[in-house]
Amino acid sequence: VQLQACGGGLVQTGGSLRLSCAASGITFRNYIMSWHRQTPGKQRELVASITTGGSGNYADSVKGRFTITRDNAENTVYLQMNSLKPEDTAVYYCVAGRDSYRTQFWGQGTQVTVSS
Repeated sequence: VQLQACGGGLVQTGGSLRLSCAASGITFRNYIMSWHRQTPGKQRELVASITTGGSGNYADSVKGRFTITRDNAENTVYLQMNSLKPEDTAVYYCVAGRDSYRTQFWGQGTQVTVSS
């Protein structure tokens, strides 16, 4: 199983980035996909998730600014991040889960840095 995340980078406050995560080795359409983030010294945070049916859920801290989508034909999940803030700076990870996350796979992280 591979989850290949990309799209991170350095952006100024108020800017936008689009993360993508391409999955292989799983039946993508059967998995809930999610994005998590972590900064040093802080707990890992669930940022957004999307069900197999395409319904998105968001952490309060990103509601109205981030949008999660998925393309089952391309086995890819996206995270569109707008109005970025310095507190969004973190390593972002994509995760594939099923069976109430009893089965889960994590991708490598991609760094997002928002400068003030």
